[in-house]
Amino acid sequence: MGIRIGFGIDFHQLVEGREFWLGGVKIPSGRGAVGHSDADVLLHAICDALLGALALGDIGQHFPNTDPAYAGIDSKILLARSFALVAERGYRVVNIDSTVCLEAPKIMRYAAGMRETIAGILGIGVADVSIKATTTETMGFVGRGEGLVAYATVLLETR
Repeated sequence: MGIRIGFGIDFHQLVEGREFWLGGVKIPSGRGAVGHSDADVLLHAICDALLGALALGDIGQHFPNTDPAYAGIDSKILLARSFALVAERGYRVVNIDSTVCLEAPKIMRYAAGMRETIAGILGIGVADVSIKATTTETMGFVGRGEGLVAYATVLLETR
């Protein structure tokens, strides 16, 4: 059995007047992330972890922010396409562990919906998707509320 581990990280600025998408779920907030797509930092980190596990590059190589085709795209589509590249190579996701770092809004009440969304796209159980949240205790750009960060680790195995 082949086993591969991938790690992903993504950052986005937060600004007034944008929708806030995280883990494929729209979260009520006066501010949202800025990006070429819907700026779902968690799904982007998971995409990078999936791609990285098989040395397939990163999300920017597959879905460049210079390509108008991806302007405003739903990141659930990017996750599905990233996973398709993994599945084409004969791998499946065993589990995902992720952490989102932001000061506000508090997101854990939405984690169940995020886990369901991610699990559904990747064809795994909800119990195989971990989402955690933390702050930076008001330090740095995250602590000042200027942006957020997501980290993701995935374990893949051959089918």
